[in-house]
Amino acid sequence: MLLAIPDILSAAEVRQARALLDAAPWGDGRASAGDQAARVKHNEQLPHDCEAARTVRDSVLRGLDRQPLFLSAALPRKIFTPRFNRYSGTANHYGDHVDNAIRFTEGGQRVRTDVSCTVFLSDPHEYDGGELVIRDTFGTQQIKLPAGHAVLYPGTSVHQVLPVTRGARVACFFWVESMVRSDEQRRLLYDMDMALMQLRQQHGDSPATTTLTGTYHNLLRQWADT
Repeated sequence: MLLAIPDILSAAEVRQARALLDAAPWGDGRASAGDQAARVKHNEQLPHDCEAARTVRDSVLRGLDRQPLFLSAALPRKIFTPRFNRYSGTANHYGDHVDNAIRFTEGGQRVRTDVSCTVFLSDPHEYDGGELVIRDTFGTQQIKLPAGHAVLYPGTSVHQVLPVTRGARVACFFWVESMVRSDEQRRLLYDMDMALMQLRQQHGDSPATTTLTGTYHNLLRQWADT
């Protein structure tokens, strides 16, 4: 499932984040890549333990917590520590790659990368190029969202970032280990959750919506690993 999620960060939060990130100590993004990814990765990345990264990371995590679409679609069990990257100048693209299946946090915790997420921190008018290109069973999609918006997509997808030819593309990225490992099952649960919300808004609670809500939770109970 590929899903765009609006307003992870407000306009004010984006401005605060960019003020910190624009003054931060960026380094070579290849330092954190595996062997295969390092050959096609040409961007800058922020040290995860610098003050700007810690502050903006906390803001992003708070934004995720208050966004019900993220919770419904990802069903997060663990979230890998969010990172930040920048594409500009000669460090301006990231070729086709698939993310590692398992990532290790600074504390050594394993996180299975079921779901990938990018939170855009630059508005589209600030840069040319830089589209996130995702290839999966849903076809090939090119994603370029307003600042503060996010896109979720399967961690199994082949993806790339096209060259940035003007300006700078700044983003936050991370992975989610979901309580429900299967992308297909997560999609079914998400669709049911959205349909139930719409039915309640249109018709209020009823015996039918109560039954369907029970079915949703019984499926989640059957498929979830907590």
